[in-house]
Amino acid sequence: MEIAVLGGGNGAYAAAVDLTEKGHQVRLWRRNKEAFNKVLEKQAIIVKDFQGTRTVSLYKATTDLKEAVHGVKLIVIPLPAVTQVSLAKQLAEVLEDGQVIYLPPGTFGSYLMSKELRDAGCKANVIFAETGTLPYLSRKHDEETISISGRGTRLPTGVFPSNQSDYAFRILKEAYPAIEEIQDALDGALMNAGPIIHPPLILMNAGPIEHFDRWDIHNEGTQPAIRNVHRALDAERIAIREALGYTAPHFPLEDHYNQDGEEWMYGNGAHEKLVDGHDWHEPLNLYTHRYMREDVALGLAFLVSLGEWLKIPVPVASGLLSIASSVIGEDLRKTGRTMESMGLGDKTLEEVKAILEKGVIQYETN
Repeated sequence: MEIAVLGGGNGAYAAAVDLTEKGHQVRLWRRNKEAFNKVLEKQAIIVKDFQGTRTVSLYKATTDLKEAVHGVKLIVIPLPAVTQVSLAKQLAEVLEDGQVIYLPPGTFGSYLMSKELRDAGCKANVIFAETGTLPYLSRKHDEETISISGRGTRLPTGVFPSNQSDYAFRILKEAYPAIEEIQDALDGALMNAGPIIHPPLILMNAGPIEHFDRWDIHNEGTQPAIRNVHRALDAERIAIREALGYTAPHFPLEDHYNQDGEEWMYGNGAHEKLVDGHDWHEPLNLYTHRYMREDVALGLAFLVSLGEWLKIPVPVASGLLSIASSVIGEDLRKTGRTMESMGLGDKTLEEVKAILEKGVIQYETN
């Protein structure tokens, strides 16, 4: 299958090499030509994983967005959610009917990007899907080398609009057989593990993060007190899911840490594999890192706004969001991704469900 992968980060490089080795024709697009230069010259990426180190030749590496997406069935966008609005505006002129856009994960970007495409005058009939995590535990060593320490074994995924699910899943599963079908895109957005795992890790480790040159939040930074906050925060996520009518499995974060629990998104023992490596010994800038700018400012803010919209208490999520706002000096409840900022705050539950099923254009037309 012809697939476009958009981005130049950890997830994009991992997706490009993994899907290529599965036999797909992959076009990798990145906007930063200077940083992309080595890959452009060699038309290849170096990958390191349990099989060793090797060079994987790509079908096409390009900085031309139209060249990347023309004629493909599937567009994979493993970019931070902060890029979704600007990228939707770029895609508006080059998308084609019937293409499926996969956001792993999405932070409800499926709705937001669809709305941006409509506002930009895009006429193509495209379908979005989003899941709860990147399909890979991966880190770039440099601008031509990616290390992959784990791959997703279960990828709960929802489609927007959900009335196109059958079509979308046929295409998605050609690339990612680990995909598990769930109700809709909001169902998928509320599987996102980032806003649950990362806010307690960065905020409760803020001292050592700012003091030491390198601090592994997933190893030294994961202690019993922090795990207790994880459990309480995840319970709020699950309460919101249940209030919206979404049923188990909810993929509780506890299973990521418990080898004897239900298989989580990366399989049993994934946390041990993560901390055994050295890819996550990384410097963290609390003001600019994606754990703050994506998982807190977008994901956690969205969770808090959903709880308030549903009138469900979310004291842990709200408290963490307030602390994060104090750390960076910005009211993330006002500036983050919320039901209000996306134009959904005044909708009823029934109206939101109709949008999830029909999509932005069909809902507004009717």
